[in-house]
Amino acid sequence: MKLNLTKPLAFFDLETTGINVASDRIVEISILKANVDGSTEIKTMKINPGIPIPVFTSKIHGIYDKDVIDCPTFKQAGPALSKFLDHCDLAGFNSNKFDVPILAEEFLRAEVDFDLKGRKLIDVQNIFHFMEPRNLIAAYKFYCGKQLVNAHSAEADTKATYEIFLSQLQKYENTMITDSKGQLYTPVINDMTILSELTNKTKNVDLAGRIVYNEMGIEVFAFGKHKDKPLVEVFEKEPSYYNWMMNGDFPLYTKKVLTQIRLGMKKG
Repeated sequence: MKLNLTKPLAFFDLETTGINVASDRIVEISILKANVDGSTEIKTMKINPGIPIPVFTSKIHGIYDKDVIDCPTFKQAGPALSKFLDHCDLAGFNSNKFDVPILAEEFLRAEVDFDLKGRKLIDVQNIFHFMEPRNLIAAYKFYCGKQLVNAHSAEADTKATYEIFLSQLQKYENTMITDSKGQLYTPVINDMTILSELTNKTKNVDLAGRIVYNEMGIEVFAFGKHKDKPLVEVFEKEPSYYNWMMNGDFPLYTKKVLTQIRLGMKKG
């Protein structure tokens, strides 16, 4: 199918140092520009972010500090990228929430005039979610072949969730997939410990995800100016941060966890 274009449409994806739009940086960008005449051009390049790439992030996208040490910074690459994207609309997967904001931040930081005004932004993920809903009603129809009557009734939703779970265990029994290391394994089996690990992608310490375990099993902040820093380290250097959180608009369970960690420090 040929796209009905009046101007080029640039599909792009970013690999970054993290997911914080304000503070994280691009380490790789790939752009596929679909031209009005039906031709396509691809530009892919690694970027030196100017800051260390966290190891847990590198394990996801496979790009380490050593891979970008001799690459251009975004300030150096920005003008050429801006020219390549000149007069283009932009498209991506989850791009409106992540890729476009981060790209705009990088251009601003590099003092490159990249104006989003007048550009159409197309998020392919939103089309996917719109046409293939990922809610309980859709899951019940997909896995159980039934229409969910009385949706949003607590009892109906609970029964449907139970039926969906049973159907998932049957549907995916002995289904093997390839993990990030290329190893084959069966992720969905009738084992609650394994399923709990599978469905909890982030290792939260508190329920709200404000505090998480890092790859070494240490409690670290998942937000704010101390993001990725161990709580114990922050509370030792800046005791007032604990008081700020306890007096702030944080969930009670988060405050409970903070207090437990703080008391553990005193006992230690």
